[in-house]
Amino acid sequence: MSPPAGGPRRARRRYPTWQLTHAHAPQLSRKQPLIPNVPTPTITEANELEQLCQRLSTAELIGIDTEFVSEDTFYPDLCLIQIATDDELAVVDTNAIDDLKPFWKMLTSGDHVTILHAGREELNFMMRAVNARPQRLFDVQIAAGFCSNEFPSAYGTVVSKFLGHKVAKGEQRTDWRKRPLTAAQIDYALEDVRYLLPLYRRLVELLTESDRLAWFEDEMESWQLEVEAALSRKDWRRVSGIGKLNPRQLAIVRELWNWRYEEAKRRNQPQKRLLRDDLIVELAKRKVASPGQIMGIRGMERSAVKRKAVELAECVKRGLEAPTERIPRSPRQNTPPQLNLLGQFLAPALGTICRRAEIATSMVGTASDVRELIAHRMGYSENGSLPTLAQGWRAEVVGNVIDDLLAGKKSIRISNAKAADPLAFDDVE
Repeated sequence: MSPPAGGPRRARRRYPTWQLTHAHAPQLSRKQPLIPNVPTPTITEANELEQLCQRLSTAELIGIDTEFVSEDTFYPDLCLIQIATDDELAVVDTNAIDDLKPFWKMLTSGDHVTILHAGREELNFMMRAVNARPQRLFDVQIAAGFCSNEFPSAYGTVVSKFLGHKVAKGEQRTDWRKRPLTAAQIDYALEDVRYLLPLYRRLVELLTESDRLAWFEDEMESWQLEVEAALSRKDWRRVSGIGKLNPRQLAIVRELWNWRYEEAKRRNQPQKRLLRDDLIVELAKRKVASPGQIMGIRGMERSAVKRKAVELAECVKRGLEAPTERIPRSPRQNTPPQLNLLGQFLAPALGTICRRAEIATSMVGTASDVRELIAHRMGYSENGSLPTLAQGWRAEVVGNVIDDLLAGKKSIRISNAKAADPLAFDDVE
């Protein structure tokens, strides 16, 4: 692919050619055979895990999934790991084995392809355990987004659409922390890996046919970098309800969020169970640095931090006294009216362009991304970074079309008001 307009592309790690593994089965039917239904070992001992890792070290394809519970702890509580290769299915009981690092080290080394579906948490488990990621990672949810108009798609939807199989349902409300697990629960967990290898082969075939493997490689690398960065990023701006706060109030939100993050991590509790977002916003709005006034706010008496009023007051005080240069700024509000008008006019075009390209709109971008691109091209961008829609494959699919519309090189018209996609984009002579 050629570099997008506006600047050079970021250097990225090149994946080994996916077709090397895929070449073993270049033509695949939708009803292709799955992994043989052989007895599935449940790994509960360290020596069993070591033997499993030795077997996995020779595999070309390894599919994995996990079962975890996240509502009661700071980090998700890993309860089960399911594994699939061309030769076997296996389950690792993480409650029975203290040291899982040998497994994660095996998975993040070697030249095999690691296959996941919506694998953010799986990647997080690897990074927290061994600070590494697989050399060749293939997420079937992301790959499916390049082959259809749906993203993110549930696992069962991807299996049905691309393999013609139906994933068995049941045990959705299992508490995976409780032991012993029944045979039905193990079978249900294995459904999440049973189709990963056939999906990999089918999706590589489709990506090859559509000449989108390079797009997929770019997206996988960007996605992994974002997941890694999110592990250490303290993203206090994700607190809901802060859109209309002034800079000084935002400084208080930042201090309260940082305190909540560290305290929740120390207690091993979910952050919002410790102190809700709406209470953080209310504290910031009132700017009260007195413990008594803080506990007088409705809802604080029922929070898990009612004995921490002094510490919360100190957070508010730090926000109030923060040096001017350290006060976070609100996004620019005074944008020209034509920018909002162009955004409203061009945002619907995003869906039309993506549907015609047979790629999921939600994976390409949002209406906010369209407005960001327009602002950048008009010289009203908030920072110097290149907008998402002006980079890589997104520029090829959408960004260049929007650039042509802004430059008057293309026009939009209604080609058929009754059609599912009534808009047409014509070159302007």
